[in-house]
Amino acid sequence: MHLSLPMIRNRAAVALLTILALATCCVIAYARFGPPRIGDARILLASLTGRAVGAPGGDVVASRLRPASGFEVSLYAEDVPLARWLQITRAGDLVVARTRAGEVMLLGRDRDGDGRADERRILLTGLDGPHGLAIRDGWLYVAEKTAVGRVRFDEQAGAASGAYEHVITGLTADGNHVTRTIGFGPDGMLYLSQGSTCNVCEEKDPRRATMMRFAPDGTQGEIYATGLRNSVGFDWAPWDGALYATENGRDLLGDDFPPDELNRIERGAFYGWPYVNGFNVLDPDLGRGHDSLLATAKRPVHGFRAHNAPLGIVFLRSPALPPGYERAAIVALHGSWNRSVPDGYKLVSLHWRDDGSIDERDFLSGFLGEPGVIGRPAGVAEGPDGAVYVADDFAGAIYRVAPRR
Repeated sequence: MHLSLPMIRNRAAVALLTILALATCCVIAYARFGPPRIGDARILLASLTGRAVGAPGGDVVASRLRPASGFEVSLYAEDVPLARWLQITRAGDLVVARTRAGEVMLLGRDRDGDGRADERRILLTGLDGPHGLAIRDGWLYVAEKTAVGRVRFDEQAGAASGAYEHVITGLTADGNHVTRTIGFGPDGMLYLSQGSTCNVCEEKDPRRATMMRFAPDGTQGEIYATGLRNSVGFDWAPWDGALYATENGRDLLGDDFPPDELNRIERGAFYGWPYVNGFNVLDPDLGRGHDSLLATAKRPVHGFRAHNAPLGIVFLRSPALPPGYERAAIVALHGSWNRSVPDGYKLVSLHWRDDGSIDERDFLSGFLGEPGVIGRPAGVAEGPDGAVYVADDFAGAIYRVAPRR
């Protein structure tokens, strides 16, 4: 796939507008909360320029990163700049979306047992912000900013073939939150999340800040759930098939409000944004006159600390896991960019109790410390062997967290 000159100019204009929007947010945050710490400054610079800081060495991984009891962590692949989202194949290969590079690549499974990916191969290039990935019936699906495409894909060979074709088109990419996430549900339908254009506003496009659902060929599209400001990650619980999605709450209401969220997504439900935040608190800007929503908007099933930015989520399914992970999910907390004291930057495990309540525990921490931030977890995937793979779009690395042998 090649880019024409008009396409390049258009993307350059969009990139410039994005940088200006981020710069405006930075100025507002500075005015409200004061100057950022060094770790935040590096994060803002990486966000504005799209440049990674480089993967930490094996000694830093061993000394800084702290996995949960019963697990061990290793650097699975380095020099994968802008690695954002992951999809595991049935053969154990990793498909990686390098969103800001416009590329989807494959990291070959570890055949020689050295704990590293054995090969890397480019599957698709010249894409428009590829993010969400899904594999179904011999197709590799890719969610771009304004479309969803697919290409024939052999999971055993780890190879794509034939023409890349769009099955969903016409999505809007103005404003903020331009990554799209996809996944196939137990019903065989393709689910697509699309974030809002803004921090807080009333959208003109009814598809923004929603979860949508389509047939695999892109037909039968419908808006499935609304009021979801930016649900970047979602997955289905294996014990009952319920759909859960992470949610990034709005900014500029202080360090500790509103909480980021985990929502149980139900068809036709409204989840509050932009009128209601967190556990049904009226928004100070747009909540006036919407008191009735306090009783009808779906409340989160779990709250994360404000600005922790939960992104990827994967429910654990492997029988090789240590006891205590039978009803659990792993969530990547990308970390704050606008808190006066940085927070997040880790993986957490969520554990469902019999009464439906959820317990949150650290699963992989140490990305945030005195020398500064060394990584920002984004996408997560579970391998056939029970290992959890983590994409770090700040350091350009893939980590592997596996049950201790």
